[in-house]
Amino acid sequence: MLELLVYALVALGIFFLLVAAIGVVRMPDLYNRMHATSKAGTLGVGLILVAVAVFYQELSVAARALSALAFIILTAPVAAHALGRASYLSGVKPCEDTYIDELAGHYQKNHKLESVDKTAPSSPTES
Repeated sequence: MLELLVYALVALGIFFLLVAAIGVVRMPDLYNRMHATSKAGTLGVGLILVAVAVFYQELSVAARALSALAFIILTAPVAAHALGRASYLSGVKPCEDTYIDELAGHYQKNHKLESVDKTAPSSPTES
C-alpha cells in the first residue's frame, strides 16, 4: 500500500513537471512562462520530495527532503518575482493579449537597475 502512495506521488510530481515544461514551450511571453515554471515546477518537485520522504521512512532522509522542500517553497516565488521585476524594468514587453499593465506609471521612464558604487563619494563635499 505504501508503494502505491509513493508511485502516485512521483507520478503526480512528474505530471506537474511536465506541465511546467509544456508551459515554457507554449506560453506566449516571459511573464507567463515564469508563472508556469514557478508554480507547476515547485509543486512537481515538492511532490517528488514528499515521495522520497515517504519511501525511505527514515527521520534523517525525511528531514533532508522536507528541508529541501521548504527551501524550494520559500525561494521559488521570490526568484520569480525578482526575475519578473528585472525583466519589466529592462523593457521586456508582455504579449499582445495582456490588457492591463498594473505597473505602468509607477516607475519613471529612465528607471534602470544600477549598482551603487560605495567607494565613490556621495556628495562633492565628502572628497
